[in-house]
Amino acid sequence: MPLSERDQQLALSSFPFLAEASRDVQQSFFSNAIYQKIPENNFICMDGQSCGFLPLVHSGVARVYKASDSGREITLYRIYPGGVCILTGSCILNGRVFPAYAVAETEVEGFVVPSQIYRVWMEQYRAWQNFIFAAFADRMSILVETVEEAIFGRLDSRVANLLLELPRENPRQTITTTHEAIATELGSSREVVSRLLKGFEREGLVELGRGTIRIVDDNGLRRKKS
Repeated sequence: MPLSERDQQLALSSFPFLAEASRDVQQSFFSNAIYQKIPENNFICMDGQSCGFLPLVHSGVARVYKASDSGREITLYRIYPGGVCILTGSCILNGRVFPAYAVAETEVEGFVVPSQIYRVWMEQYRAWQNFIFAAFADRMSILVETVEEAIFGRLDSRVANLLLELPRENPRQTITTTHEAIATELGSSREVVSRLLKGFEREGLVELGRGTIRIVDDNGLRRKKS
């Protein structure tokens, strides 16, 4: 079923390449893409699952991560509004299963494109190719940085970098998260992360609350990550 007029406008507002593409590209997207809304904390794709659709995010945030047999996790990247899951795109093109987990960190609203349509568009439409290749290039650089940080980076620098990236609730610049969640994100332990955060608090960089962290000194955190 073609996208409704409302969903067509959502797609055009979310993906600049689509708004600038030819009418043929737009009509093919409107005819084949499927609107979806995924509740917070629901899985979008599981490790080992076949990739039948390519997800594109209109609103909300999805997290893609690897998990070890012992339960430790490391975030590979997040998909923000206007973004696409490049790991899924790669698996579709290579005929491989999804090698990680993708979960909706918040409620996610967006579109999925059937894998066979995705392959056809990669052959037919330059606008689609440019969009996908740009996403690949952007996310690959983030993946390389993630690996470098995990292997070579100091944990205090990685914690500071994560605090600068996480969304805040204005006007108090407050992040809603836990020490356990940060440890999971970075593949560390809660005890080590708590010790670092308490050190940040003593330095006047943050204020710690129950399930919250208020950012006091952005510049100080930036110096920590450098």
